[in-house]
Amino acid sequence: MIPARQQAIQIARSKLALDPLYLDTETTGLERSSEIIEICILDNQGAALFQSLVKPLRRIPNDAIRIHGITNEDVQRAPNWLVVWPQVENLLAGRTVGIYNAEFDLRMIQQTHTFYNIRFTSITPFSPFCIMKLYAQYHGDWNRARGSYRWHSLEDAGRYCRIPLPNSHRAFDDTLLARAILHHMANPLEANR
Repeated sequence: MIPARQQAIQIARSKLALDPLYLDTETTGLERSSEIIEICILDNQGAALFQSLVKPLRRIPNDAIRIHGITNEDVQRAPNWLVVWPQVENLLAGRTVGIYNAEFDLRMIQQTHTFYNIRFTSITPFSPFCIMKLYAQYHGDWNRARGSYRWHSLEDAGRYCRIPLPNSHRAFDDTLLARAILHHMANPLEANR
C-alpha cells in the first residue's frame, strides 16, 4: 500500500501532466446570498489568462471588504457576471482546473449563475480538482472527527511549503499561491533546495 503522502505526490504529478489551469474567486461573503466579485484564471506556467473584477447585484458587505479590500467603488464600472462568465467558460472548457477549496468556488459560481438566471448543470464544462484536499493528504494530519485529513488554509499551506508568495485574498495572488503549492507537492525535494 502506498503511503498517503506519496500518493498525494503521485496525484499532484498526474495533475501537472495534464497542463492544468488554476482558478480563484473573491466574493461578497460566505453565505447563500453571496456572489463572485473577482475571478482569475492562470495557466500552468503562472501567466494570467483572465483576471477581472465583477460588478455584483448587491453591495459588498464591510466584513468582506475587510478581508479582500475590494470596495463597492472598485467594482462600480466592472463587467457583471453575464459578461464575465462566457469568457471564463470559454477558457475552462474541457480543461483540468486546480482550485484551492474547490467546493467553495464551485458553489459561488453556481450561486452567481442562479442570480443571473444562467443554467448551471451538475456537470461542469471543465474538470475541477481540489488542491486544498490534496494538500491535506500531503500534509497528513488525520482528523478523527471528520474521518479525513485536516484542511489547511491557503496561507498555512504556503507557509509550510516555504513559498514566498502572499495570501492576499485577491484572486491573482491566491491563484498563484495555489499553483505553487501544487508544484511543490509534485516536486517536494526540488522545492526545498
